[in-house]
Amino acid sequence: MSNQSEDDVRVWLVERTYSDDEQNLIILTYATPDGEQYYRKERALTSFTDVRNTTAAVDAEPGNLGMVDDPDLQEQYAAEAQRMQEVHDPDDVI
Repeated sequence: MSNQSEDDVRVWLVERTYSDDEQNLIILTYATPDGEQYYRKERALTSFTDVRNTTAAVDAEPGNLGMVDDPDLQEQYAAEAQRMQEVHDPDDVI
């Protein structure tokens, strides 16, 4: 990630959903291994030739992270983030 800062937080892919509101919009949700914070990235699929890889992890600025308030969702995100961390290198294409 360009403009990477030493304060950036590594977050792991925990969810990939397709927007109900927008056609061809994928919502990627990354979370910290404790499941307490998340980072959401929206990506439009404009064409088949528009190749942008989705990696197992990204480094996000702390100000771009949201808090996960739901304990069940926090547990789900933590479990998935930890699983991804164990199975994949951060730059693995998912």
